[in-house]
Amino acid sequence: MHQLKPQSQQHRQIQPRSPDHQNNKAARLIEQLDKLSESAVGLVSTRSFPAVVGTADMMLKASGVLLVGYEKIGQGYCTAVVRGRIADVRIAVQAGIETAEKFEQLVSATVIPRPMPNLESVLPFGSKIAKQFLQDRLTQRSRLSNMSIGLIETRGFPAMVGAADAMLKSADVHLGAYESIGAGLCTAIIRGNVADVAIAIEAGMHEAERIGELNAVMVIPRPLDDLEMTLPTAQYWLEEIPQPVPLKIPLQVKKQQKELVELPELQLQEQRDLIELPTESPPEPELLELPDLKWLDDRQDTDK
Repeated sequence: MHQLKPQSQQHRQIQPRSPDHQNNKAARLIEQLDKLSESAVGLVSTRSFPAVVGTADMMLKASGVLLVGYEKIGQGYCTAVVRGRIADVRIAVQAGIETAEKFEQLVSATVIPRPMPNLESVLPFGSKIAKQFLQDRLTQRSRLSNMSIGLIETRGFPAMVGAADAMLKSADVHLGAYESIGAGLCTAIIRGNVADVAIAIEAGMHEAERIGELNAVMVIPRPLDDLEMTLPTAQYWLEEIPQPVPLKIPLQVKKQQKELVELPELQLQEQRDLIELPTESPPEPELLELPDLKWLDDRQDTDK
């Protein structure tokens, strides 16, 4: 059994963050990935999931690199993948090697200064794959963020379940998820404040040894944001982030009808007097009597 001790230099008061901190961090990492599409790649491999998480944590704190994620290939082999400038990647990989050696879990490590585009498009450390992972985090937020992390790894599923139950009953912690990496190795991941996590890990170790085989433990008091976003989290702890709803504008704007305003009684009467039509019809013209046509004809005959 390899007991991976917590990193003492990280014991400090956890400061509260705004609810949108994780969402803003994911957006910033996506912008950073666009700049790192042709950056160097660093890989450190171990044979324990708690060991690779602790190794990745030290790599992030050693230099300004971006943790892309972990590659698990079975039989307990896990690889932490980081990207960044070549100098930062070399520093991070060296810190990862030293950390994994202290845990007695180092398998191998390498630095690729400038990976070819074909390599990025196929292997799981390309910027497109990491960007898709971070895009998913933009729509969900974990309720366990900004908490200390405890990991306990056993050989065999029953020992892990028993250890998880003992940890939950011994302190105020939450079971965030579990991870299996092959070779019978299973890891329970708990979250809480650093004191409760330490108490829970102690109880889980005794229960795991009673049931089966304990392989490794790890406590990270203050994980960085990059590390939190790459750790598995059960769907139960994820909540949807409300997305802005676009404002729908109607294509046809209806004209508003003008409201009729009631006029005062006096003004209304004056308007009625002005537009009142005469009630009496005008007098008919007098008819004029026409001369007798026959009498005119007789006079014409006499003249002749």
